[in-house]
Amino acid sequence: MPVAYSNVYLQSAGMFLPGAPVDNAGMDAYVAPLNRISERIKRRILAENGIQTRHYAIDGEGQTVFSNTQMAKGAIEDTLAQAGKTLADIGYLSSGSSGGDSLMPGFASMIQGEMAAPPMETLSVHGVCAASVGAMQAAAMAVESGAHALALSVASEMPSRLFKRSRFATQGYDTDFDAHFLRWMLSDGAGAVLLGGPKALPQANGLRLKLKWTHQRSFAGDYPVCMQLGLTADRSKSHLDFPAWADAEAAGALSLRQDIRLLPHLFDVCIHEYADLAHKGWVPERGIDHFLCHYSSERFIPVVDDLLNKAQLAIPRDRWWSNLAWRGNTGAASIFIMLSEFLQKEGQRLKAGDTVLCFIPESGRFTAGYMLWKVELDTPVKPRLEAHFPQKTATHDSIANDALPDVSTIAAPHDPATAPQQLAPLLTELASIWQDYRSRVWRTPLLHRIRTRQLQTGDYVRWMSHWIPQVREGSLWMREGAASLTGDYAQLASLIDLHAGEEQNDFKILHSDYLKAGGTETDISKLRRNPGGEALNAYLHGLAATPNPIGLLGAIYIIEGTGQRIVPSLLPLLRAALPLPPDAFRFLEYHGANDENHLERWLMAVQMALALDSEGTAQQAILQTARNTAAMYLMQFQHVLAE
Repeated sequence: MPVAYSNVYLQSAGMFLPGAPVDNAGMDAYVAPLNRISERIKRRILAENGIQTRHYAIDGEGQTVFSNTQMAKGAIEDTLAQAGKTLADIGYLSSGSSGGDSLMPGFASMIQGEMAAPPMETLSVHGVCAASVGAMQAAAMAVESGAHALALSVASEMPSRLFKRSRFATQGYDTDFDAHFLRWMLSDGAGAVLLGGPKALPQANGLRLKLKWTHQRSFAGDYPVCMQLGLTADRSKSHLDFPAWADAEAAGALSLRQDIRLLPHLFDVCIHEYADLAHKGWVPERGIDHFLCHYSSERFIPVVDDLLNKAQLAIPRDRWWSNLAWRGNTGAASIFIMLSEFLQKEGQRLKAGDTVLCFIPESGRFTAGYMLWKVELDTPVKPRLEAHFPQKTATHDSIANDALPDVSTIAAPHDPATAPQQLAPLLTELASIWQDYRSRVWRTPLLHRIRTRQLQTGDYVRWMSHWIPQVREGSLWMREGAASLTGDYAQLASLIDLHAGEEQNDFKILHSDYLKAGGTETDISKLRRNPGGEALNAYLHGLAATPNPIGLLGAIYIIEGTGQRIVPSLLPLLRAALPLPPDAFRFLEYHGANDENHLERWLMAVQMALALDSEGTAQQAILQTARNTAAMYLMQFQHVLAE
């Protein structure tokens, strides 16, 4: 049964094609012939498939120029730019592909990491061509349910790495026709769609495209494997069952294969499924106005046409649209790339009431996928009642894949589950503030440069120069705050003074690191905080001067937590990346080792503060100060590399 939608519309569709188009004569530079019969097979296949140009994400030496993840990123950026949106607006990301750059984790997670996208819901759909349908269906359901206002779906494929001549060396550059076949059929690319509520398309003169339904159905129980990677040619043994990868490659288990003898059955199955949909009333009686058919070869056009005619569901050929000839067959990405380019080239011809049918047959083990769109006038619509799902937006920077540990492993400074019972509610809320803070810190320009191994010694020196005057003030505002404690809270003063005393000379250690790293300013008073540091310093001094500034415990939670949780993950990367002596990192090393003790003292202070709180205001004061401090400490990170 198809999945129907009442409030899902296409916001934009984008694509990314790597490099310049490669014509048939130029293919050998990327997909070199294996032996004497390769050229004959190539001529036969190219004569039938009708592909004139395609794109490859590798260069002539077989080196990767764009990874699969980077292509997906490019398609998403194009899609968001067309819609005037940013990653901060997106709550859901689904991906469809036959495989990313790594075996795990999921492709959607890797794309999110590549783009340093804010926390969001993700789904990775693994398959072949129809993986894009599964991914988009999930995104559409997320919008339809009201769980997300906007949802992205991306599909990206990079088979070229499997087709390099070097992949066949262990087989003596000799392989069967099924492995030869796809080398001349498939190429690289990525496409993406953004789904949301009613919105006019920029290419369609005040028209919008509504998703009516999606449908996918697998017939894997009825047919053997047709297209596969990871099994021997006879499908009897998995690549994982060989002693080593080299053995699997030598046995041909790592060659991408297509059993072309099964392909005619695929279209028969898929058209029968479409006929069943029409019989049940899912296809409009007036017919289809625009037919975007993902056929892998022009050889199959008359096959599909004949089957549609026999089912009395003929679609006139002038309503068919495909970019196979100049974009090539990009697997799961094909239908998104096709939809994007169709709107670019044909969007002005759309009329209200038109229907657009996307047909995606998948040969892997036979899956039929369909999407039906309807063109509407972009008229105002009555807001519908939506389910209430909490959402957060976050700023972002588009940065490369993490070289750091997974940000989720940077735990909150204190685990509410192990805290004294009376502190659990406070620590739970503080942990929520922390999770948002450390996630945003992970996407700042400074950490971008660290994780991509691009940090220079000058960047480190600049960071230290901003930080030294900030650290110097730490013990001062703590002592001011302790002096402002009166009444019952005066008991806390000695504990805070002790902490301030331990930190009063930290700035000198940091200044020594700065000089060891190449800093030249010996007069600390001439160093200046960046705008984030200035804001934080003014805020903390101002708060410390107020009566009973218990909220400062929230500031200490964020500041000491940064030293205890975030700094230790940065230190190994800094040491590896920068040509500096060990004593240029003493401050970071000291805080990573000692802030654990400082936070234990903090826990004791919080217990005392809550026990002495006769007015019931201490907890909210701590929470609010933690929020404010996190925002300004984040600003300090953001301005380290700002000019």
